[in-house]
Amino acid sequence: MLKGIDPLISPDLLRVLAQMGHGDELVIADANFPAVSVARQTVYGAALRIDCDAVRALRAVLSLIPLDRHEPDPVLTMQVVGDAAAMPEVVAEALPLLTAQDVTPAALERFDFYRRARAAFAVLRSAEPRPYGNFILRKGVIAPDPA
Repeated sequence: MLKGIDPLISPDLLRVLAQMGHGDELVIADANFPAVSVARQTVYGAALRIDCDAVRALRAVLSLIPLDRHEPDPVLTMQVVGDAAAMPEVVAEALPLLTAQDVTPAALERFDFYRRARAAFAVLRSAEPRPYGNFILRKGVIAPDPA
């Protein structure tokens, strides 16, 4: 355990977050997401795990990385099948975390989300039991400290 780092962040996840560069994407997936098969196609090549719900995972990850401010839609979610306008419960719960960062998530159709996830840097599988608890985060720039 390290001082100042959320205890849910494992050494492997910490390493992956540190390796990611500006524009790289991280998938935070719910327990039903095909994390292992999708993760095989990512840069990292294996699924990571975090033992909490998706909103708590989102909070932990956002404590260490900024979201991209140079391109639109730095956070993507998965649309509800058959009701693209619906907002899943888990996304609604995550909104305060995202709006605190001046971000409104955009939603992708299910299979478009899977395609985008396969091109991500890594997949982080949470223990989220609720459906549609999936997020793709695009990492931003960490500015140097002013002297």
